Amino acid sequence: MTISVGEKLPDAQLVRIGADGPETVDLGSYVAGRRVIVFGLPGAFTGPCSTVHLPSFMRTADAFREKGVDEIICVAVNDPFVLKAWGEASGATEAGITLLGDADAALTKALKMEFTAPPIGLYDRSNRYAVVLDDGVVTVANIDEPNTCDISTGEKLLEALNG
Repeated sequence: MTISVGEKLPDAQLVRIGADGPETVDLGSYVAGRRVIVFGLPGAFTGPCSTVHLPSFMRTADAFREKGVDEIICVAVNDPFVLKAWGEASGATEAGITLLGDADAALTKALKMEFTAPPIGLYDRSNRYAVVLDDGVVTVANIDEPNTCDISTGEKLLEALNG
């Protein structure tokens, strides 16, 4: 499937570091009955992901919460250990952003959002997107063209939600 308004995100098993170490998060159950934002990006500690994309959601988190968003989730094709370190180093964890790993890129591939860039060591990574989900159903979808970070930022998603 591709991401489109009115569609339900596919079931996916993501990973994060919990109180007792790595744990699986069933995305469908996790977002059920709630209004959440899910945004995908190529990877932790990479260029625009660290300087533009993730910080844009940190800046807009309070505005989204005022709009009734229960949680902001960042999905990256990384392991949970790297995402935990990135969340702490970037301030995203403190800002209340949840970082979930799509370690095997299963969700990314199901959404048809994967790309590979061997010259820079990226394989089966996620193109940039940001969606608003109401009970798992996409109500707003902003998808960037490959190699850009423009319409999937927090500010652009907030504009779309306001519009």
